[in-house]
Amino acid sequence: MKIKSVTKKRPTGHARRRRKVRVAIIGVGNCAQSLVECVQYYQNAAENATVPGLMHVNVGGYHVRDIEFSAAIDINKTKVGKDLADAIHAHPNNAVKICKVPRTGVIVQRGMTHDGIGMYLKDMVIPAKGDSVDVVQLLKDTRTDVVVNYLPVGSEEATKWYVEQVLEAGCAFVNCIPVFIAREKYWQRRFARAGLPILGDDIKSQVGATILHRTLTNLFLSRGMKILRTYQLNTGGNTDFLNMLERARLRSKKISKTNSVVSQINNKGLSIKPENVHIGPSDYVPWQKDNKIAFIRVEALHIGDIPMELECRLSVQDSPNSAGIVIDAVRLAKLGLDRKLSGALKGPSSFLFKSPPIQPTDDEAWRMTDQFIKKYGWR
Repeated sequence: MKIKSVTKKRPTGHARRRRKVRVAIIGVGNCAQSLVECVQYYQNAAENATVPGLMHVNVGGYHVRDIEFSAAIDINKTKVGKDLADAIHAHPNNAVKICKVPRTGVIVQRGMTHDGIGMYLKDMVIPAKGDSVDVVQLLKDTRTDVVVNYLPVGSEEATKWYVEQVLEAGCAFVNCIPVFIAREKYWQRRFARAGLPILGDDIKSQVGATILHRTLTNLFLSRGMKILRTYQLNTGGNTDFLNMLERARLRSKKISKTNSVVSQINNKGLSIKPENVHIGPSDYVPWQKDNKIAFIRVEALHIGDIPMELECRLSVQDSPNSAGIVIDAVRLAKLGLDRKLSGALKGPSSFLFKSPPIQPTDDEAWRMTDQFIKKYGWR
């Protein structure tokens, strides 16, 4: 769907402030911890500095320090009612600590549960007592610009419920999980009609298993190699991996990761049989905590049909690996709001997410995103 410009009044009725990016978080887990800490860590970064994990310190007129956290929603009794700075370190979060975050004044509110708690999390995540906050009113009262979805994998019902609240409140939406919203025509039309931008789906980390696998795939293809079989196996010890032991909740994640890699083969007019591709989270190892270990294997043929095999191992702190991507995403979403763009922001989504509306190569996705900033950024 083509991004279109609209002139109708925002549903919230409040004026957009150009110099700040007001961000609400749904799901105060490890990824939220890393996002909040990284925003704090780079408060004083020089405008022209090269920061690992960010496209730019200043994206289209917005410095990292222009991100303000306006609201936070969770259901866990260990987090609800606490200041966001404290809640990001509450059990069962176990991401590496990047820096100390001063009190934010943002109190974590009780959200709706829906299907947010899987069978393996029910003994670890105990819902807080009390009713859910009025999400629409919360977003309006806090003058939220962008809502970031960090719900657990497999939260189909909960994600779609929150999307409805975001649309009614008139906010941009950044969908970090593999529940397909931004790539689906139905939701693209809904955001287009509301005059709101959306980015997604399923965050693509700075250098994670998927981006590495895509890069290796494109390397083989660019050198004329025929890929016969490939796999990607991942283990980790955070609640995301524990949750994904439930195979029914894992379905969308496997689709997202598989399509992200296979799309690069399809882009060359080639194909690979589904039975020859296995990509997805594999097991939960508690003592790994937020450390993710990925094993990637590619079997191919080169000249003379001579076989070649490649295997590699990646070890990375999982949640910080995505923080810079989300810092860029919320600033790009704010530019979309500023410029009255609506529907899926295809260029930025293709660079920052595994399952965007379109799947160009990563180099082309970067170019499209850079052009987006140059076209819509404030000078």
